[in-house]
Amino acid sequence: MAIRNLTFLLFALAFLTQAPGAIAADPSYFAVTSGSHPHDVAAAPANGPIYYTAQKTGKLGMLDPKSGKVDEIPLGDDSAPHGVIIGPDNAVWMTDSGLNAIVRVDAGSRSVRTWALPKEAADANLNTLTFDQRGRVWFTGQSGFYGRLEPATGMMKVWKAPRGVGPYGITTTPAGEIYYASLAGNHIAHVNLETGAATVIEPPTARQGARRIWSDSKGKLWVSYWNTGQVGRYDPATRAWREWKLPGKAQAYAVWVDEQDKVWLTDFVSNALIRFDPVSETFKSFPSDREGARVRQLAGRAKEVWGAESGNDRLVSISTDSRADE
Repeated sequence: MAIRNLTFLLFALAFLTQAPGAIAADPSYFAVTSGSHPHDVAAAPANGPIYYTAQKTGKLGMLDPKSGKVDEIPLGDDSAPHGVIIGPDNAVWMTDSGLNAIVRVDAGSRSVRTWALPKEAADANLNTLTFDQRGRVWFTGQSGFYGRLEPATGMMKVWKAPRGVGPYGITTTPAGEIYYASLAGNHIAHVNLETGAATVIEPPTARQGARRIWSDSKGKLWVSYWNTGQVGRYDPATRAWREWKLPGKAQAYAVWVDEQDKVWLTDFVSNALIRFDPVSETFKSFPSDREGARVRQLAGRAKEVWGAESGNDRLVSISTDSRADE
């Protein structure tokens, strides 16, 4: 009887480890073109490709995670793409600091279209972008600008940031509100969708280096603090802040919130992706297996978080399924 029970338990364990969702939470790595310096990533839904900006070579990269095949689309002379997202039109949209333009690539035809910034925003040092609920593109420029493009008409407006240099990460809340983070300005800002006016919101910690920002499903804003190695949360409804220190002597670069409202960050000091559970207020670290990963941005899709190891010319993925820790 004991042998029969043991056999059954071993069979059940083997089944569970192969069942959908029971995925090991170890990072998976995917090599991309050598010298491309992948900066940001965007994940197409379901089994679609993972897009990345090849910043050093001026291309949009595409990875098929199943086969590991990589393809790239040139974006033009002097291109240096930074941010990348998938728009509501299913096209790939980028900020390109080399071209000083917003770039769109049609996922099907691979045609490339650009919208150059106006002269008053020359050398804006474009960083990241997001869509509002009216299909307009909002973007940041670290030289002290933020702006809005209406793709249907080509109309573009650019505003000077209220405290000059620093605008970096940008996000849209479920309610359609736009917020950006200012790295050099040490604050976040709420943007009026009609007038474009930016209202500064101060985190409790001074000189924290608010780098990137992401909204959770409830509209609370999560901010990575580069200078102080913290993650901050701002609730627009109550105007209340909370802050948590990452383990060790950290530098928090990227932040992204998954479908379970778990918060993912990258830490340059520990060379790791970090998951923060706001409920238990605990951190879990996923160190890279190579030194100098330098993951500068995170994105994802259902049950997957993706980043680009800019220092290693490869992409990294981790399962966000909480059952992987059980």
